[in-house]
Amino acid sequence: MNITVYCGASVGNNPAYADAARLIGNWIANNNHKLVYGGGKAGLMGIVADEVLKHNGEVIGIIPTFLVERELCHPNLTQLEIVDSMSQRKNRMIELGECYVALPGGPGTLEEISEVISWARIGQHKNPCILFNVNGYYNKLKELFDDMADNGFLSEADKSMMLFTDSLQELEQFIENFKPVAVRTY
Repeated sequence: MNITVYCGASVGNNPAYADAARLIGNWIANNNHKLVYGGGKAGLMGIVADEVLKHNGEVIGIIPTFLVERELCHPNLTQLEIVDSMSQRKNRMIELGECYVALPGGPGTLEEISEVISWARIGQHKNPCILFNVNGYYNKLKELFDDMADNGFLSEADKSMMLFTDSLQELEQFIENFKPVAVRTY
């Protein structure tokens, strides 16, 4: 399975974030999944890719030209696709992914995982969306999604397409038992 991982190009200020990136990378490789990610060597992105490669896993990086020019490209990937823009990068990562996992990150990570959650609601993919909630990093976002549901902007069925967890076992079970919901109608 192709696991698309969204995460920071920084490591953050808590060692637990890097530990989680290594944990996810190890899990991807040891379960014969492929990592699909943004192609960078910096931050959590570099850590998760390095961990997959360290355990002889496959890594597909998608990176726009302007980031290659900044020398942010990971040099040792199984496959590297260079695209013209961030929009092309995001679309390609979605296209290749069969599951989407967000580790801690900044506004770009939030944009990417929000986009796949939104796209699932309108039938643009039928894949699980997981927020790996290291040290409660995504607790406030979970509260916001709960508020959306409480206020009638997100159905319980739509909420069931996403998981907030810090447990690999729960993540695995969610993926294994995932059933896409019916496409949202108006």
